[in-house]
Amino acid sequence: MQSSKKEQEIAKKESKKPNVVIIFLDDSGYADFNPFGQKNLPTPNVQKLAEEGTMFTNFHVPQAICSASRSALLTGCYPGRTKVFGAHGPKERGLETTFPTMGEVFKSGGYKTAIFGKWHCGDQPETRPDARGFDESCGLMYSNDMWKYHPENPEYWGKYPIQFWENGKVTIDDVGIPEQKNLTKWYTEHAVYFINRNNNSPFLLYVPHSMPHVPIFCSKEFEGKSGIGLYGDVTMELDWSVGEIMNALKENGLEENTIVIFTSDNGPWAAYGNHAGKTPFREAKATSFEGGTRSACIIKYPNHLKANTTSNKAFVSIDLLPTLCYLTGVQPSNTEIDGKNIWDYISNEKGATNPHDYYAFSTGKNFESVMTGDGKWKLHLDHNYQSLNTPGKDGLPGKYDTKHINLSLFDMENDPYETKNVIDRNKGIAEKIKKYADLHQQIFYANE
Repeated sequence: MQSSKKEQEIAKKESKKPNVVIIFLDDSGYADFNPFGQKNLPTPNVQKLAEEGTMFTNFHVPQAICSASRSALLTGCYPGRTKVFGAHGPKERGLETTFPTMGEVFKSGGYKTAIFGKWHCGDQPETRPDARGFDESCGLMYSNDMWKYHPENPEYWGKYPIQFWENGKVTIDDVGIPEQKNLTKWYTEHAVYFINRNNNSPFLLYVPHSMPHVPIFCSKEFEGKSGIGLYGDVTMELDWSVGEIMNALKENGLEENTIVIFTSDNGPWAAYGNHAGKTPFREAKATSFEGGTRSACIIKYPNHLKANTTSNKAFVSIDLLPTLCYLTGVQPSNTEIDGKNIWDYISNEKGATNPHDYYAFSTGKNFESVMTGDGKWKLHLDHNYQSLNTPGKDGLPGKYDTKHINLSLFDMENDPYETKNVIDRNKGIAEKIKKYADLHQQIFYANE
């Protein structure tokens, strides 16, 4: 029987490759937005996104520091494989070109690609966004605190003025306070314009905001709007940005065929007190505790992920690239990657389990903890870590204490806050996870 015109139109629509939008905040606290515990200000656009998608409450990054986290997202590889550790500064090479980025993978698959925001994966001609698979780009090459107003080392950072790049060229040679105030707005405007111009071809849109990494700024339209201080104002503008991007998708008829991912590169930079976000978990950024590695995450994919639901299934950002390749039909690179396609697992296919035996977490070059693939157990190896002693205020950092944790096992189902070491009662489980840790150490850190 010959299909009707309407059926043909539906089939054509369904066969079109889905678009991908990734909104990646910088140092956002797990509890900064309504769906995840924010009680002091409205964030209606993130709330709406959660109602239209799935909230993932057990999403992690493999290292809770800027460059390492971003490189892991873009390559699907652990920092131990790419050797991108910590936060790279100006003039650093960054992510080696032997590791294809998400931009390169999707561009080779016929997608239009764009990044508007903070790159932080390399500041050399061959490692900048325009050379790494992104058709369009604008933003900063590294963190917005690496400038002459740095609160702790202004003389060093002042040698390297922050530049604003657009499509491979510097358009602002020395970003100052007026420009910082407009970063969120500029990234958003570029994102909306990109969507409007590419509504007839599949695209990958990556929006890694500079905010709310310190120093925090917002545009004049949001100054004082929250009533609870600058961090609240910044959060409201980020929420506005989410709304603008979602509205652009809807107005272009792309809402039903777009995968939207909203999350953060790591937890809050607790040292900055009232200029930092909030997390209910232990410690914060630059640690391998949950306060550092666990980020709020929402994924919306209409007709594929059930709307207005919450999932506690554990997974890590390295899984996003292979999973998105599966969903879009884009061929992943031939380079070995550590992430896996977890679509059946996170979309609740009957009988599906996480294909990972374990996930590994590090801080800088230090491999520190391992979580089982099902998220039920987490083993911390012996390591030092920085724990907040006194928070700073109004853009000035506070003080940390150096602490130490011995080999410790945590029951993450009953104690996600990592408060009670239960290794003595679960030695068999600890030994099993320690074998995973030893294997990971041997593969990724033998030469460190």
